Amino acid sequence: MTPEESIVRKAPLFTALEESAALSLHASMDSVKISKGSILFAEGDEGDHLYVIVEGKIKLGTSSGDGRENLLSILGPGEMFGELSLFDPNPRTSTATAVTDAKLLSLGQAKLIPWLTENPRVSLNLLASLAQRLRRTNEAVGDLVFSDVPGRVAKALIDLGERFGKQTDEGLLVNHDLTQEELAQLVGASRETVNKALADFAGRNWLKLDGRAVLITDLERLSKRSK
Repeated sequence: MTPEESIVRKAPLFTALEESAALSLHASMDSVKISKGSILFAEGDEGDHLYVIVEGKIKLGTSSGDGRENLLSILGPGEMFGELSLFDPNPRTSTATAVTDAKLLSLGQAKLIPWLTENPRVSLNLLASLAQRLRRTNEAVGDLVFSDVPGRVAKALIDLGERFGKQTDEGLLVNHDLTQEELAQLVGASRETVNKALADFAGRNWLKLDGRAVLITDLERLSKRSK
């Protein structure tokens, strides 16, 4: 199994498939490369493809009529998005933008439906993936109501650390690749308030800031602050 195949097998679309079937499905997908800052699809676009990330990071976000932006999620290798459009004929509900240069695999509805018919377990995995996304959305709404900004920032950093972090001798290094504005959009707060929370965490020696990365040096205390 190649490194790419190993990454792709983590996606819900593949986890229920036998090796031969997974390789066949992988071969039928189209490769897509997108450069940092480019938009893959926009909120309101018609869509009939899902995507699996092979390399890089993609952000999903929405915008209001007055131009304010809300960042829904940051996705990395092995994660899947866009599948809602395959089952719902309505326009895209978010905009997908490359946070870094990225390589993706895409699969259209015409190719997916036969696979779902022949492999019912894949359908169950896709439903589970959509249910998990709905659960995260519900949690995010709850956090906006019940958690303060520092708590939401701590929770976001821990989530990013679990998916993108690398353990070092000094702590958990999280290369999130987000600007301060994007991090603020992710937690639903102003950049100034988020910066104040980060500065407070740094002052308590819970973490160290380093551009578009953070070194979490006291994961236990940061975790307690996120609850």
